[in-house]
Amino acid sequence: MDFRSGKELLELCGQTGLPISRIMKKREMELQGISEQEADRKMSKSLDIMRSSANDPLENETTSMGGLIGGEAKKLGKLRAEGKSICGAMVSKAMTYAMAVLEVNASMGVIVAAPTAGSSGVLPGVLLALQEELGLPDEKVMDGLYTAGAVGYLLMRNASVAGAQAGCQAEVGSASAMAAAAAVEMMGGTPGQALSAATGALSNLLGLVCDPIGGLVESPCQNRNSIGAANALLNAEQALAGIEQFIPFDEMVQAMYHVGRSLPFELRESALGGCAATPAACGISCMSGK
Repeated sequence: MDFRSGKELLELCGQTGLPISRIMKKREMELQGISEQEADRKMSKSLDIMRSSANDPLENETTSMGGLIGGEAKKLGKLRAEGKSICGAMVSKAMTYAMAVLEVNASMGVIVAAPTAGSSGVLPGVLLALQEELGLPDEKVMDGLYTAGAVGYLLMRNASVAGAQAGCQAEVGSASAMAAAAAVEMMGGTPGQALSAATGALSNLLGLVCDPIGGLVESPCQNRNSIGAANALLNAEQALAGIEQFIPFDEMVQAMYHVGRSLPFELRESALGGCAATPAACGISCMSGK
């Protein structure tokens, strides 16, 4: 059971009456020759790693290898605990977890690349916030992960998820699209609504450049993961409300890829443009020996 586009995925869902998560699980079982129990075991392991990487920095601050980030997630958690968050519990928690995962990644800890290390905070940020705020079981979260996997697969197959190839829109943008679709499925939305949410998430971050200071996946990468998480939640809510995207998912994927390939080299993970080229960033890079 395979699909090469969003259109084919929706057709499969319509023919079988199954949600995206179930279609993706069946695909993985067939391709790998494994049972449903084994597929779920592997996904459960990924969820455990996501949960650990999202929570560890809130207890134990860790400075990144480049020294640019560390402790930001804990500060956000403290603000929320004091009742001073202006974003609301759901968005604030998603932002906190997203930033925490980037701290783990930048300090050489274990994370799940979803779809990349530089965008690894978006998906766990959204899914764990939803689970905790709404009291959802792990089974629902795993359904979200399978759905996210389906969207990520289509983005990798038909476009790119690499910042060096198509900018940060291909990393955080793709992660945000995956998380948006996952959130819709976790909330009982339809396959069409899930891909609509993914489309909106991609369009909102279209053109986002990849400009890591000092060539390190630390800043502004950490902040952009929090943006990706918030973006996913708002697009999921819009889709669940019945707000439809004018552009089909497959066309938005191609638009993202074409925009990414049009970005100059300096804005595709070279650390030669954007934030990385500012005097302040260059000064930081020189002081750190990067």
